[in-house]
Amino acid sequence: MKKMIIVFGLTLALLVTGIGLASSGSTSISPDEAMQKLMDGNKRYVESKFTNGLRSDTASRKALAHAQKPYAIILSCSDSRVPPEIIFDMGLGEIFVIRVAGNVPDPVVLGSIEYAAEHLGSPLVMVLGHERCGAVKAAVEAKGKSTGSKNIDAIVKIVDASVNAATKDCEACKADPKCAKSKTGEFVECLVDANAKRIADSLTKQSKILKHLAEENKIKIVAAKYDLDDGLVTLFK
Repeated sequence: MKKMIIVFGLTLALLVTGIGLASSGSTSISPDEAMQKLMDGNKRYVESKFTNGLRSDTASRKALAHAQKPYAIILSCSDSRVPPEIIFDMGLGEIFVIRVAGNVPDPVVLGSIEYAAEHLGSPLVMVLGHERCGAVKAAVEAKGKSTGSKNIDAIVKIVDASVNAATKDCEACKADPKCAKSKTGEFVECLVDANAKRIADSLTKQSKILKHLAEENKIKIVAAKYDLDDGLVTLFK
């Protein structure tokens, strides 16, 4: 009898531990709390105080094998220097990541975001641009012409939709209407910002599901930018 009680106690302890690990990405948190988790993680990354290994071990993997509850959805660029799991110091099951050059949405990307928001209950959506984005630079250099690839042109076309906003809001362009040519580096950064902001604003216009969830205050959509030099993520207002 004593042995049975010990075994039962150990089994119960394992179950409780498993439940705790599986719910580490619980969506019971608010969008603002999810945002704070991301920003706290980015601070750890910048300071090289990583903790994600503690949430990416064998126990974590087993606990998450049959379910996931990520608390944030991140649409980021495919750039090899901008992996969200690392720059936010996140472990298994915490963030749902969609990566595509220029962090631009198409029906497949929108469907992926919808899935995570509606079916997994993720309360936060972040569109993450980054400094010196190659896809954005390609759009600036194309100057409205074909890049020679219809597939890259599809990316450029989406980025181009933010050119007017970038020209209007860019400090470097206020006294120079041709700054896209004369100050290409500065304009690229302005377009990176405008692109992330416009895409974040457009998600509810392109998706009835995301619009409904936003109106019900079940999700919050934000835009941000990653700095390649210092590693910081800055939120746009």
